Amino acid sequence: MIKNFVRGFGALSLALVPLLSSPAAQAAPAAEVTTLADAVGLVKVTEEDRTGYTRTKFRHWNAGDDTGDGCNTRAEVLIAEAVVAPTVEAGCKLAGGTWVSYYDGQEVTSAGSLDIDHMVPLAEAWDSGASTWTAQRREAYANDQGAEVSLVAVTARSNRQKSDQDPADWMPPSPAAQCRYVGEWVATKLRWQLTADDRELEALKVYAEGPCEDTIVRYAPAA
Repeated sequence: MIKNFVRGFGALSLALVPLLSSPAAQAAPAAEVTTLADAVGLVKVTEEDRTGYTRTKFRHWNAGDDTGDGCNTRAEVLIAEAVVAPTVEAGCKLAGGTWVSYYDGQEVTSAGSLDIDHMVPLAEAWDSGASTWTAQRREAYANDQGAEVSLVAVTARSNRQKSDQDPADWMPPSPAAQCRYVGEWVATKLRWQLTADDRELEALKVYAEGPCEDTIVRYAPAA
């Protein structure tokens, strides 16, 4: 519920919502806050290379942040993002609940109709630097609940339309979601020190210097 509330303010909320006061949050790296244009300027540019990529090189879903709750990462994200909490039954089966898929603005009342999307898709992450990571770091990326923007519950249809495309080739169909999406994309790239290719960077600049110039990006480097 808290996670969904934070997301609901859109990209601007990345800067405005204060850090939680728990010991874990206090121990986390300090968050960086900047404008979208400046954030885009921090993304390094390189050519992308998908040689050797397979999804199995990013282990997911694992046991999640709470290894004792019987739920995997997918289920934990669904529970966190529900606007009406589901009932958690034996084996972490989710019953009931309501979600709003921000990519397309659809209200969903069945957890099975949702995908958990990696904001920067696994293939795109591989192209952008993850090919050099250890298996443990790729698993951490694929199950990252340390930032509200890394994983997002959306309709299966919108997630599959997006596939592994970057913002040069795909944007959420809901215009109201696009600035938030660009801000969260850039925040994820910076969090994990991922690069961008020329086409991707130019697309990000179009939004950062135009309709999304007031968007604020907040990110903390991954451990």
